Amino acid sequence: MAGPCPLPDALELEVKPQPPRPRWYERHVQPCVAELLGTALFIFVGCLSALEDSGGAGRLQPALAHGLALGVTVSVLGDISGGHFNPAVSLGVWLLGGLRMTMLIPYWLCQLCGGMIGAGLVKAVAPSERFGNASGGAFGGITADEQVPGALVAEIVLSSFLLLVVCMGAVNGSTRSPLAPLCIGLTVTADILAGGGVSGACMNPARAFGPALVANYWDYHWVYWVGPMVAALLVGALVRLLLGDRATRLLLK
Repeated sequence: MAGPCPLPDALELEVKPQPPRPRWYERHVQPCVAELLGTALFIFVGCLSALEDSGGAGRLQPALAHGLALGVTVSVLGDISGGHFNPAVSLGVWLLGGLRMTMLIPYWLCQLCGGMIGAGLVKAVAPSERFGNASGGAFGGITADEQVPGALVAEIVLSSFLLLVVCMGAVNGSTRSPLAPLCIGLTVTADILAGGGVSGACMNPARAFGPALVANYWDYHWVYWVGPMVAALLVGALVRLLLGDRATRLLLK
């Protein structure tokens, strides 16, 4: 007569402990605070460099200031929020599945508020005459309707370059690189050096919105929203359909 069926080993019945989920603060509040702080610091440095008398340096000073400030802030805050500091970047990352839908609108609000804080700090520390002459660092390179098509195309292309570096260097699994913050900062520097004379090379609606609000300068402001957002949609589709790894692509997995 067969003996009783042996019971499974007790260890086999134990449920493997799951890693604790991040608390509500780390999941929702801390990333928004990081986006607010990072955007404010980035835009403060960028706008202040645009106001500073560069002594003939031309676009080199703002290009280096924007690129270095962005690279540093992405490096130190990227592990908390992803280091977007740009509504167009948040849109592109969300399209790739790197950001939850519930966090997209809060990120946008924090980035825009950060832009206002950064621009407000510039107004507080800069001489009023210099602040007024430079419109608070707001983008004023477009002065006539005939410049709009070229400036809009430039914003789309320059922003697409930046979004491609972000999506492929920091989000896409197979191409993600620890050098992404440096690459992102260098891309911003290169874009400003190349396209600053055409459109101003904004690539960031928050960078356009904060100074425009503080200085009340809204001429052709819509260009600096449409260009980066269209670029986010284009790059998101490109990576999702063609360039992404198997986890990112929607088709042909």
